[in-house]
Amino acid sequence: MIAFWRHGYEGVSMAYLTELTGLQASSLYAAFGSKRELFDLAVDSYGEAFGRYVEQALDEQPTAYLAIEEFLREAAKAQTLPGLPHGCLIIQGASNVPPKSAEVAEGLTRRRNMTVTLLHERISADVSAGRLPAETDARGLAEYYVSVQQGMAQRAKDGATREALEAIAELAMRSWPVAAR
Repeated sequence: MIAFWRHGYEGVSMAYLTELTGLQASSLYAAFGSKRELFDLAVDSYGEAFGRYVEQALDEQPTAYLAIEEFLREAAKAQTLPGLPHGCLIIQGASNVPPKSAEVAEGLTRRRNMTVTLLHERISADVSAGRLPAETDARGLAEYYVSVQQGMAQRAKDGATREALEAIAELAMRSWPVAAR
């Protein structure tokens, strides 16, 4: 997981995986089927270990505003953990993949789009409950805040600190419909 997180799907060769694990390529193929299947397992593990904050924020907070504020704050934390690669495997794991690896990129795109869907559903629920104005563009807000989170991941990969990412999150929350905070 760490190798894929640090180098992306294309940046990790089977030779590198055999070196990291001490296993022969045939043993890796026997255990995981393919590099792609191993990558999928690594992404699942990453999501369980470092991505749970998305659902937790949406489930635990009483309003969409507080949920998205926590989502961004926790993203800042998760993307800058000491001793781990900075950024996000799901966001950066398959950038610049060749056509032969299109399924890898598509799988990560589906995961990222699920985050948009989850935020959209939560914002829409607040619109329905009257906590947000009826004319609120729930989809647009969801797209915006996921874009902020993805940008934060790139900034983390580029060396931004947790504090810098938290400042970005704080500024982004100022875009929330004022009457609904």
